[in-house]
Amino acid sequence: MVLPVEGGSWLTQAIGHVEARRTGLARSPHGVRLPSIDRMRGLVILLMALDHVRDFFSADALHFDPTDLARTYPALFLTRFVTHYCAPTFVLLAGVSAFLHGTKLDGRWALARFLLTRGVWLILLDIVVVSPIWGLELGSFDLGTLWAIGFSMIVLAWLLWLPPRGVLLVGALILLGHNLLDHVQASEFGNWGPLWNILHEPGALPFGLRGEVSYPVLPWIGIMALGYGLGYVFLEPAAQRQRQLKLLGIASIALFLLLRGTNLYGDPRPWYAQGDAVMTALSVLNVTKYPPSLLYALVTLGSALLLLSAIERLGGFAGEMLATFGRVPLFIYLLHLYAAHAVAVVLWLGEGFEFRQLLGFGVQAAPPEGLGLSLAGTYAVWILIMAALYPASQWFASVKRRRRDWWLSYL
Repeated sequence: MVLPVEGGSWLTQAIGHVEARRTGLARSPHGVRLPSIDRMRGLVILLMALDHVRDFFSADALHFDPTDLARTYPALFLTRFVTHYCAPTFVLLAGVSAFLHGTKLDGRWALARFLLTRGVWLILLDIVVVSPIWGLELGSFDLGTLWAIGFSMIVLAWLLWLPPRGVLLVGALILLGHNLLDHVQASEFGNWGPLWNILHEPGALPFGLRGEVSYPVLPWIGIMALGYGLGYVFLEPAAQRQRQLKLLGIASIALFLLLRGTNLYGDPRPWYAQGDAVMTALSVLNVTKYPPSLLYALVTLGSALLLLSAIERLGGFAGEMLATFGRVPLFIYLLHLYAAHAVAVVLWLGEGFEFRQLLGFGVQAAPPEGLGLSLAGTYAVWILIMAALYPASQWFASVKRRRRDWWLSYL
């Protein structure tokens, strides 16, 4: 891991030369890049791909919500639950990466410009490139993962004028407090309701546009601010960094267990005793993603922080594979979406379904009966698709290693 100590860098000055000497980090024109962050991003990409393959292929998931305890079963529920880790982990790491990227830029204006332009770029990609995937149609927009990351980057560009610990405090306050707004409904604001959908409640787009807001931005802003505020942890020596990540992870999970066990606060959906112990445990884990509740964030980010402290030591092919996917996250995110949905369409057309029957099935519209694979078949398709896309990820990762073109930082 390397850190540049540039005289004009506002972030280096904020951390201080004493901090840079204490962490024993070398100077480099390319800034800080931690293998553990790449590997964690790679794991997130693999789980995210599983989530989307499940959306397109699983017969059960096509016909009902895998978290519906009245209809689901443990394997399907846990397949969905494990993918809950993707979005919050990715947003947290985006905040960490923004902090580390700032160590090689000359002044906070440079980082603010980068975050603003990249944020706008991600929002445009979500609207123009990603939205048509879900329903196989143009003119309908789903504001999802890239929208949330992009908007959070734009807000972070303004939060940069606070010290990193101030950004951390803002993120913590948002995440701890936003569930106090759960009782506020978009319908209370009349024509202004869609603006509340953008901020905190999934729902309709403004201006009568077709589609919906799947990822209201307020909690995601909090998670990204947390990541940026925790960026200093990733400047510590490896042993100290791993110890702090473990402590943060354990504290997050302990707070989750306390709040969830008492149904006191942190999620609009309380857990209830079910017919057996397994389903009761699933009820405890059945936290709210849209928008991400405090308990959702605690259980996912707590586990992710623990895994971050361990994945740093992962070597061999597994470590290299995860790092390869993690070095090109946006590239493989877009590629796997198109590849998975294309394979699904070809498969279902080959099974005798008509194209018109497939419109909208990726956004939980009622699919035709008989459409879909078993859960085991869905896992097999996921493995095959990601194995097929791995060489493309290797190629693009090598391009990014060899070249320093400015536009590569946007892909």
